[in-house]
Amino acid sequence: MLAREEQAEDPRGDRQWESIPNLVASAAKRFGSTEALVDGETRLSFADLADQTMQATRAVIAAGVAHGDRVAIWAPNIAEWVLCALGALGAGAVVVPLNTRYKGPEAADVLARSGAVTLFTVQGFLGNDYPAMLAGSALPDLKRIVLLREDGERGAGTQEIATSTGEAPLISWAAFLASGSQISPAEFQARWDSVRGEDLSDLIFTSGTTGRPKGAMTTHAQTLRTFATWASIVGLTHGDRYLVVNPFFHTFGYKAGIIASLISGATIVPEAVFDVDRVLAKVATERISMLPGPPTLYQSILDHTERSKYDLSSLRLAVTGAAAVPVHLIERMRSELTFSTVLTAYGLTESTGVVTMCRRGDAADTISATSGRAIPDVEVQVIDSTGKALAAGEAGEITVRGYNVVMGYFGDPEATSDAIDTEGWLHTGDVGVLDASGNLAITDRIKDMFIVGGFNVYPAEIEAALLRHPSIAQVAVIGIPDERQGEVGCAVVVARAGANCETLPGEVIAWSRDQMANFKVPRRVEMMESLPLNASGKVLKRELRAKLTGH
Repeated sequence: MLAREEQAEDPRGDRQWESIPNLVASAAKRFGSTEALVDGETRLSFADLADQTMQATRAVIAAGVAHGDRVAIWAPNIAEWVLCALGALGAGAVVVPLNTRYKGPEAADVLARSGAVTLFTVQGFLGNDYPAMLAGSALPDLKRIVLLREDGERGAGTQEIATSTGEAPLISWAAFLASGSQISPAEFQARWDSVRGEDLSDLIFTSGTTGRPKGAMTTHAQTLRTFATWASIVGLTHGDRYLVVNPFFHTFGYKAGIIASLISGATIVPEAVFDVDRVLAKVATERISMLPGPPTLYQSILDHTERSKYDLSSLRLAVTGAAAVPVHLIERMRSELTFSTVLTAYGLTESTGVVTMCRRGDAADTISATSGRAIPDVEVQVIDSTGKALAAGEAGEITVRGYNVVMGYFGDPEATSDAIDTEGWLHTGDVGVLDASGNLAITDRIKDMFIVGGFNVYPAEIEAALLRHPSIAQVAVIGIPDERQGEVGCAVVVARAGANCETLPGEVIAWSRDQMANFKVPRRVEMMESLPLNASGKVLKRELRAKLTGH
């Protein structure tokens, strides 16, 4: 079965932005004095944001960054992240976001493979001195490190980070911006105007939960079209105030956050680290209306004992995914909070972040059980191991074709050809089922599937069932070795408050026997206080396997 929805109309209307710099300038004209970016004492209007973006672009040009050069950002969600990213894009550079959880060798690997010439970073975030973590790394292309914010005990501009192939001077953000004064208005405008829709806008390295990260190449045009559509479907609009908890280094934070807000005229309110008390306070004081995130974010808010102390009545839009979303969670978000729109969606880095989305007005069970339908002008097909398209209701690999499929992996033509076939289909590695209406249910990752006595078992299906148990708050299922069956299921459970953790494992196994086929029933239940998650809220099953099996 092939699912596709035609584009009824361009959600951008007559606003044909060819590039992200065009979008920044357009947003300044359309939204002017409306707040665009709020971070602590920093409060910038859309006009201010455009001015500061242009100042950053001048500094990037002054640093000798050429059109197409790669510029990396290794920092949390802060105002300066937005400004340096948009400034680099205005100069025609390619942005390479780095995961703030990376250790030095991981960051150095991405910097080296991308050939980044400039790194924007911070000192002191969660106790990390990111520049120091790169000392001794082989970074032949890195020319400078710009400190967006500094640890108060260190001064920028007086140090150099020695790598095995040279030294990269540390420059303060203020000094870096000041250097842009040497660029004439004509030189700036020529560079700004030279950026085209077909130019690469970013290299976003895959999460690496199943192997070495690869840099997915996305263009300005792909990003703009995808997130104009995303914003239209969600209902994000001028006047919304958007708390961006999802990290900027991830597509959800960067594009569904920054870019979608510039398209729609929403105010960007970055949040560097999710803390339920801080988030509740920010929602109340900043009158937040848009709050996307993984299901655990909403569960944490709903279960917070002091929730009633905060005025959360401004909340209106929620977009979630990355894990199973129980119907009761959606119902509580609508009844106990003030969300009028709760949507689930599915996407991956290689699809510019979006493939399918639920629509406003969908029933709670559709939002819970599926990730919605293909976005307009994108095709979704489920295939078997031979490449044959499967009928509705049959599980197979999800493939995607359309304008949102990335150009490939940077410097890795072999991986590109493995992922994107000659007909343009992206093979996602995800297992799913399309229903008769074209709604896509994500069953699992192909690599996460395990076989019990000859039966294929998809952990996500079992996890969705287990979340109906009244004492389970979170759960992850993995396959573990078994002498008789080959593999059996192990459920790793985070209990709800008040549950008896001593008796719960036996209760879960007994309950499962009444709820699902025998081969799906977990043979082992392990209790944990929390599950290991990556920054986008996905469970790191590789870590769970290593912890429980030693492999």
